[in-house]
Amino acid sequence: MSTLAESTEVASGYRAGRTLPLRVELVRQLKRRRTLVMGGILAALPFVLAVAFAIGGGPGGRSGRVTLMDTATASGANFAAVNLFVSAGFLLVIPVALFCGDTVASEASWSSLRYLLAAPVPRARLLWSKLVVGLGLSLAAMLLLPLVALVVGTAAYGWGPLEIPTGGALDAGTAAQRLLVVVAYIFVSQLVTAALAFWLSTRTDAPLGAVGGAVGLTIVGNVLDAVTALGHWRDFLPAHWQYAWADAVQPHPEWSGMIQGTVVSVSYALVLFALAFRGFARKDVVS
Repeated sequence: MSTLAESTEVASGYRAGRTLPLRVELVRQLKRRRTLVMGGILAALPFVLAVAFAIGGGPGGRSGRVTLMDTATASGANFAAVNLFVSAGFLLVIPVALFCGDTVASEASWSSLRYLLAAPVPRARLLWSKLVVGLGLSLAAMLLLPLVALVVGTAAYGWGPLEIPTGGALDAGTAAQRLLVVVAYIFVSQLVTAALAFWLSTRTDAPLGAVGGAVGLTIVGNVLDAVTALGHWRDFLPAHWQYAWADAVQPHPEWSGMIQGTVVSVSYALVLFALAFRGFARKDVVS
């Protein structure tokens, strides 16, 4: 009994809930080079598109059809919407996989994970801090792109309503609100990628493997969604609903597609997050 009592003793003032505070983890991740590089790439994209339109001329409809891309230079709001459209399918997947997939695996690759746990930081606390910061940085990345695009687009094309390719327009105030809804939905739809990357990060000591695995499986999902022979089975693929946000930038928004996409994404994500916490709790950490 005395041995058991001695093994459970902790230092005076120790509080497990106060170990590895979120602000400490956030500062650590913000200082990393990959965070700065990813932020720079996302901030640069609107400038690249603006220069492309300046060199090649404004976009025009093809075969009489007008798409969202064709309205890119109509206003700052349109330019921001186009930036989200061209990046939602792949570019915004990268920061999510990077911030959530690199977080635990990188500690293992540096052989610092066991020292964090020996601090002692409870395993659940460590994962929770890293997951919250990873998701927070992912959301910040998704907000950074449209904000920079809105500023660049407004400077280049003026502040005005969001012109809808199918006809009509949304006033600037309504357009800003709808774009926030779009960003929120894109974030929710990417929870599957985040959860997959985070789960892989707890299973491997190779950060590139976790990030690459999440991106690769996301691409596989997109490929499967393109196989129309699967019929209604595609409804169970998160990729099938990734552009459902387009229904939010209509004069009369339709929410059913976004609701279905949210249910599918959150369901997969909860299972993968649970697997990550359960597996890491039993993992023999040696690095």
